[in-house]
Amino acid sequence: MCGVAGIWNPAALASGESLSLRLSKMSQRIAHRGPDDDGIYTDTYVGLAHRRLSVIDLHGGHQPMMSSDEQLVVSYNGEIFNFVELRETLVEKGWAFRTESDTEVLLAAYHHYGEQFLSLLNGQFALALWDKRHKKLLLARDHAGIHPLFFTRQGGEVLFASEIKSLMPAMHHSLQPDYSALDHIFTFWSPLPPATGFQGVEQLMPGECLVLSESAERRFVFFEWSYPPSGQERRDSPEQLAAELREILEDSVRIRLRADVPVGCYLSGGLDSSATTALVASMGKKPTTFSLNFSDPSVDEREWQESLYQHLGVAHRSITVGETEIAKGLPRAIWHTERPILRSAPVPMMHLSSLVRDSGFKVVLTGEGADEVLSGYDIFKESKVRHFWARQAGSQWRWALLRRLYPWMDLGSLNYLKRFFGQDLERLNDSVFSHLPRWKNTAQSKQFYSDAMRSKVSGSAMDAVERWMPQQADQWAPLHQGQFLESRLLMDGYLLSSQGDRMLMANGIEGRFPFLDPRLIQFANSIAPSRKLPGLNEKALLKMAVKDLLPKGILNRPKQPYRAPDGTSLASASFMESVLSKRSIERGGYFDAKKVEMLWRKAQAGRLHAMRDQMALVGIVSTQIWHEQFIEGKTDFINVAA
Repeated sequence: MCGVAGIWNPAALASGESLSLRLSKMSQRIAHRGPDDDGIYTDTYVGLAHRRLSVIDLHGGHQPMMSSDEQLVVSYNGEIFNFVELRETLVEKGWAFRTESDTEVLLAAYHHYGEQFLSLLNGQFALALWDKRHKKLLLARDHAGIHPLFFTRQGGEVLFASEIKSLMPAMHHSLQPDYSALDHIFTFWSPLPPATGFQGVEQLMPGECLVLSESAERRFVFFEWSYPPSGQERRDSPEQLAAELREILEDSVRIRLRADVPVGCYLSGGLDSSATTALVASMGKKPTTFSLNFSDPSVDEREWQESLYQHLGVAHRSITVGETEIAKGLPRAIWHTERPILRSAPVPMMHLSSLVRDSGFKVVLTGEGADEVLSGYDIFKESKVRHFWARQAGSQWRWALLRRLYPWMDLGSLNYLKRFFGQDLERLNDSVFSHLPRWKNTAQSKQFYSDAMRSKVSGSAMDAVERWMPQQADQWAPLHQGQFLESRLLMDGYLLSSQGDRMLMANGIEGRFPFLDPRLIQFANSIAPSRKLPGLNEKALLKMAVKDLLPKGILNRPKQPYRAPDGTSLASASFMESVLSKRSIERGGYFDAKKVEMLWRKAQAGRLHAMRDQMALVGIVSTQIWHEQFIEGKTDFINVAA
């Protein structure tokens, strides 16, 4: 994966030791992303720093890398999976390569194709490419937002880095909260891009390039996450679509196995990770699989994991995480997420990546992205039911549909769901209709806000997200509107960052995502909702595409979202009394100290049963820790081992 950092100034940077020292300090803050090598490049207008995790061309891929004519320099984080094919094309065009690395392919591709080279890349990356001849700097982020890239402006400078903490040593002032962005987290689980949670710090959007030059600044999008107008989607037979999906997915897995180090597989026991692991095995390889187990049986999936790794006959390693490990790991996880979180789920993922590291691996394939791209989440089925409810207000099937969605729930729970999903049915035609109940449930955590916090939040989060949606979304089918929100808000803003990249890179591990191949995204986005989600059968095409590879139990298993013990896991944490003390709460200013104390006592008494209360406690505690680390600068714990 690696990490990048840098400084740009169109009026020339202060040169010499001071610039190198600033870059070195920026680099040191993200040493966990690249423990194998580091490098610095300085020029009149730009300084680039790089931390390397060696995966391809272990000896020849040092960065920042310069072209043979010394007119191009690149520092980038990630992998270009189709670099072999691009390299062959560029050799035919006369480029002579000095290394076997994908990094040099980036330089050659830019040399031959200019800025449009980005649309040729099949990979995951955040890059800074300096074109010395034309005095322009390109900052770009991959199509799905797998790798992060942040930037901020001060004076005439632009500072940029893979993580916000890397910006801090080069800034002339301390970080300050963006209260509206924090309010978005307490609604959507992530800020609305390009906001980050800090004033003046932005994130580059997925599929976006920022071009900085002496005379101008431009942005352009090289990958659009979009859908056809409703009624114009592909409606080929399910068999044809499943065959195409299998072909694309096989090639996506094949090129993501390209590495000069062993590649393992995450195995949750669900359909997605089982499919990627089985595809690897079908190619004649025997990947080592890595699984996360919980001491709490209600969220543990080890029986399904065992079913698959025994079926495939592959080596398997697992780690069991309990409430103690979650509580102890939360401060370190927040240092890596760089934002408050509402669920404890990232912490066990950090422990899982430490298992991968300790097992001698650097790279793992994961099943992330399949639910967003191929319609796997319950929220898509719930939205479909709610659309039926809104159109058939008197239908006797309304109750029966809840039974089909949640057959394991008792009558009391179903009564709650009937009230929960019956909200906002009059807003059927809103482009954000699918997510309204979830967002409103999350937003109940705001009851713990202080008056000061409420006064600092600018505008309604719900109004902001409607403005954030693309104009063409009104033309999309309801399922596609929901998929866009999951893919470009929750997946990019939370799953691939707080739960993905950050927890992987905390331990120097590169995750690869076959379901987020740009070819697969474009293919899946073109398909009619009735083919992707026939009735209430989630990921129907994927099940059909891999039915010959997996045990029937896994194929037919109902979707079980990844969950971890939440607020209850924090009750015994040693830091709780400190971060939730009246003094600490009032110093931060985000929450009402009396209300927080009541919630904390409720948790201590073991009465934190409602999910909204658990989310509120995790959100409050993580915000307090985040404030101490990034706003007050208490970072003594940074080097504490996982």
